[in-house]
Amino acid sequence: MPLLLQLVLAVAAVAVAVGAATTTTTHTRFYMHDTVTASASGGGPAATAVRVVRGAAAAALPGDAVNRFGDLYAVDDPLTDGPDASSSAAVGRARGFYMFASRTDSALLFSATMEFTAGVHRGGAVSVLARDAILDEVRELPVVGGAGVLRGAAGYGLLRTHSFNATTNNAVLQIDMYLTV
Repeated sequence: MPLLLQLVLAVAAVAVAVGAATTTTTHTRFYMHDTVTASASGGGPAATAVRVVRGAAAAALPGDAVNRFGDLYAVDDPLTDGPDASSSAAVGRARGFYMFASRTDSALLFSATMEFTAGVHRGGAVSVLARDAILDEVRELPVVGGAGVLRGAAGYGLLRTHSFNATTNNAVLQIDMYLTV
């Protein structure tokens, strides 16, 4: 075997070994607190999701008196390590938007960056872009990228509704993120 070919194969083997050694898979669970309607008494949390575009009146969603096809919400939701915002540690914020993107069912186009300010992923962020069929028990959020300590992240999140108040539209969402970095 020519010396040059042996050298190329050796360099390729080292590159594969180094790449495999630096890739890790991690799981993290956190809760996203989506507050659309602030407490009337002023004692509760401030709104963290604000409707910025209202869909046409003729675009009402079946069985939903509040939302319409085309409604767009900007979000800056707190992320915590537990479902109770008042007794759980803050781990970051979810910033982005969701839009009611189906005329026939309660499905959103969800785009957000989860920025971690505490915990093992402090200084990192992951971005997701997904269809969120909000009435399904489990929804999948593909990770489209990462930054900071999560630079180059790939993976997915599993989103579950922990609690939902149909009167206020407020929700607590459990997110299990599975990341390869």
